[in-house]
Amino acid sequence: MANTYTQLYVHIIFAVKNKNNFIPEKHREETEKYMCGIISKNSCKTLAIYCNPDHTHILIGLSPNIAISELLKKIKTNTSRWINDKKLLNGYFEWQKGYGAFTYSNSQILSVINYILDQSEHHKKTTFRDEYIKILQKFEIKYKDTYLYDWYEE
Repeated sequence: MANTYTQLYVHIIFAVKNKNNFIPEKHREETEKYMCGIISKNSCKTLAIYCNPDHTHILIGLSPNIAISELLKKIKTNTSRWINDKKLLNGYFEWQKGYGAFTYSNSQILSVINYILDQSEHHKKTTFRDEYIKILQKFEIKYKDTYLYDWYEE
């Protein structure tokens, strides 16, 4: 549409369902590339992505033509199907319900990219649960523990 300009940066976080279906390191990059394809096909741009074994972080430039909930539905549904069809894991793979989506300004993008790409080091010191709650608190989001993810701490 003429005279329409947007700059919508969204940090998305979602989690694996079932501890037995963690995404192995040997399939991490392949899974990330598949997700990036879905994002691109929906007119969005991946700025950073990291699939931890139990959760995923993605920073996208969101197109105004798709709702974040619709994009996440496509990412989660298609990657689950793809992982299961390729038999990347021994059991049935699926994502937990829900996601976190947090917006950032252009001046914050580089630090968010670095944060996402440094996930393997970050999680040597911090659990996913602690990380996620810290992000919710940073954004002053009220939450109930009952409605958070199932945590699979080692």
